[in-house]
Amino acid sequence: MNNSFLPFSVLMSVYKKDNPLWLREALESIITQTIKPDQIVLVIDGYIGEELEKVLSSYSDKLDILRLEKNAGLGTALNKGLEICKHPLVARMDSDDISLSTRFEQQLSAFASDNQLSVSGGYIQEFDHKTKKIISVKKVPLSEKEVRKFIKFRSPVNHPSVMFKKTDVLAAGGYQPLHFMEDYFLWIRMINKGFKICNIPFILVNMRTTDSLYSRRGGYKYFLSNKAIYDKMLQLKMISRLVYLYNISVRFTAQVLMPNKLRKFFYKFFLR
Repeated sequence: MNNSFLPFSVLMSVYKKDNPLWLREALESIITQTIKPDQIVLVIDGYIGEELEKVLSSYSDKLDILRLEKNAGLGTALNKGLEICKHPLVARMDSDDISLSTRFEQQLSAFASDNQLSVSGGYIQEFDHKTKKIISVKKVPLSEKEVRKFIKFRSPVNHPSVMFKKTDVLAAGGYQPLHFMEDYFLWIRMINKGFKICNIPFILVNMRTTDSLYSRRGGYKYFLSNKAIYDKMLQLKMISRLVYLYNISVRFTAQVLMPNKLRKFFYKFFLR
């Protein structure tokens, strides 16, 4: 533990379709940080197979592992993992991303300088999983005021980059199951309860993009998750009916009507 900062846990989840090599790279990026975590919690979400088990066995002395008998989905897995996180701050990490070496140091500094801060994220750099070529940088609003404005239309935090206060997330109800939208739903509830969310202007995570990324952001089931988000925001009076109708019409067009290739273009230039 570094005495200058609060102790923190890292929370990850892995399931059977994850790539063993990418999982190893993700874990390496955590344990080689300039400030290392005090705990790494890894939730095994159902059966994962021999290759993934081999990767985890080589890091067994560094991980607190929680096994779920059946695949429960990301929201449930993260909630279960959050229960065994021992420390006041929790950093999220996806099993196929790479955290930059100073990520935790920069986020811990943000919490040290602002006692009111509940959630801190940052920029992510997207790269092609085949060529390793950098595709883009996904920026997010920085100040609390900008976040509150941005959340009316899109998630204001890059989930793979986030660090948060455990007690504040639990006070907002924690992660709740919602197809690919668990994080956005959480930030909405936190902002509605008055918790402070900000981002820092640094690239914190390198994130792989694959051909399936944009196909996962399509389909009627995904649209219904988006609709549930905006239904909730309308109910909480966080958005007007006009903004609600705009959001619903844009999402239906992009997620239900568009073919995958066109959706990829649309997301890159309009829904980032």
